[in-house]
Amino acid sequence: MRLKLITCQVFDREMTAVVARSPHTVEIETLSKGLHNIPAGGMRERVQAAVDAVPPGFDAVLLGYGLCNNGLAGLTARALPLVVPRAHDCITLLLGSQERYLDYFEKNPGTYFKSSGWIEHETNPQDLDQHSIAHRNSMDASYEELVARYGEDNAKYLWEELGQRPKHYAQFTFIEMGVEPDDRFERHTREEAVRRGWRFEKVRGDLGLLQRFVDGVWSEMEFQVVPPGQQLVARYDGSIVGAENPGPV
Repeated sequence: MRLKLITCQVFDREMTAVVARSPHTVEIETLSKGLHNIPAGGMRERVQAAVDAVPPGFDAVLLGYGLCNNGLAGLTARALPLVVPRAHDCITLLLGSQERYLDYFEKNPGTYFKSSGWIEHETNPQDLDQHSIAHRNSMDASYEELVARYGEDNAKYLWEELGQRPKHYAQFTFIEMGVEPDDRFERHTREEAVRRGWRFEKVRGDLGLLQRFVDGVWSEMEFQVVPPGQQLVARYDGSIVGAENPGPV
């Protein structure tokens, strides 16, 4: 098969590794990690544009994403089928299964996950930063900027409330995928955990799900195939995503 892979840049190293071992010809197109930070409609619009631009000659389009806060919901398959992992977000893809992710999350509440890709691409392109949810809601503003926009009293309240966000987390977990060049990303995460006073843990990732993805081993339990002309939809059950005919315009 000849496959087109459209994927988030957080998987740069992982996708390169699994594509190198795939029996198929896989052409990779990488989209900015910053798409996660803009409203779902903006993310969907940009991913759809990439799907629509795929030229003839491929057998399927692979989307290297989770559902990502419904950022993929509503995508339409054109002439080619879309193949999407059954995952809420990228952590499932890095850990290798939804079951492992849920088990870890239940045993370690308040965990913020890191990987080499998340660390390498922490800075977003300026055009996406301007559309980010954080920017539009002043969550990335300095105290002085809040005072200028909202006045002293309102700025103090907003600054205190925005400062509560990290308190929902108490641990960094670094997912080691075996594709890192050295220990720089692990050290970065350890140092940030120390700085925040959080716990730190390293877990071994699993490339198996991504390998099956690019190898064309698309079991119904792990992947959703969206036939041409249908849309990807969110499912609020264990299947996570599904495919439906588009509704009336």
